[in-house]
Amino acid sequence: MIVITAPTSGIGRQVVHHLLTDGAAVRVVARDPARLAPGVAEQVEVVCGSHSDPSVVAEAFAGADAVFWLVPADPKAGSIFAAYVDFSRPAAAAFKPQGVGRVVGISALGRGTPVAGEAGLVTGSLAMDDLIAGSGVPFRALCMHSFMDNLLRQAGSIKNQGVFHGPLRPDLKAPVVATRDIAAVAARLLQNGSWTGSAEVPVLGAGDLSQQDMAEVMSEVLGTPIRYQQTPAETYKKGFLGFGFSEPMAQAMLEMALAKDKGLDNGVKRTPEFSTPTTFRQWCVDVLKPAVEA
Repeated sequence: MIVITAPTSGIGRQVVHHLLTDGAAVRVVARDPARLAPGVAEQVEVVCGSHSDPSVVAEAFAGADAVFWLVPADPKAGSIFAAYVDFSRPAAAAFKPQGVGRVVGISALGRGTPVAGEAGLVTGSLAMDDLIAGSGVPFRALCMHSFMDNLLRQAGSIKNQGVFHGPLRPDLKAPVVATRDIAAVAARLLQNGSWTGSAEVPVLGAGDLSQQDMAEVMSEVLGTPIRYQQTPAETYKKGFLGFGFSEPMAQAMLEMALAKDKGLDNGVKRTPEFSTPTTFRQWCVDVLKPAVEA
């Protein structure tokens, strides 16, 4: 039995799809089962509730061979540690007593870099990884820079103004990965019972790109000029406050962006093992272009 947390998230949905396609037995933890992808509820066991709830994880983890761990965004959290570490404490306390065989989690690049301790959400995520690893359960933390799919939030701006925005300097090259590749790596590890211990698994996409590189590829695929506009740091933070983020979480978003601009995500050497197949160009053809043209 493989337990999937956050099964309605962008990555979680795709992990569930991979596992069901492979014929795996799946149990999901969902606060709102109605949001599951069509047809999924009939193929899985459903545990209703939040995976921050001790009673929910006790029920969900019973007899589990593996758990996919993804902490949902909490823009109103009082701190990054409340959002990541405190949320994960009940699960970390339950993994070993419930006999969970292994855990695969979604995390971030940056461990060991000089700015890792001042990186906002990444700092919280790495502290969460330490908590899970300290539980003694075999653990693999999938570590990424940013997701290609995040650009879908700006599909309207790309379509109507020919521009996308972000806090990073235009020429900074960094890994970028499609969520479908992350889900594929997670599904493989969840079904592979041969690994032990705790380790990070960088998932770096097919290549490093700058925001300027991405603008050029989007322009070619969409057949119209697309440009990147860097958002000033304070404007970036104010934007999150305007979206209803708490002050600590808006500050955490800013700190993460500033750390990335200082090389947070460039500490891992790219190897074939850590690279994944979907290029940014192919993702633009398969995902971005249909979204923009819809």
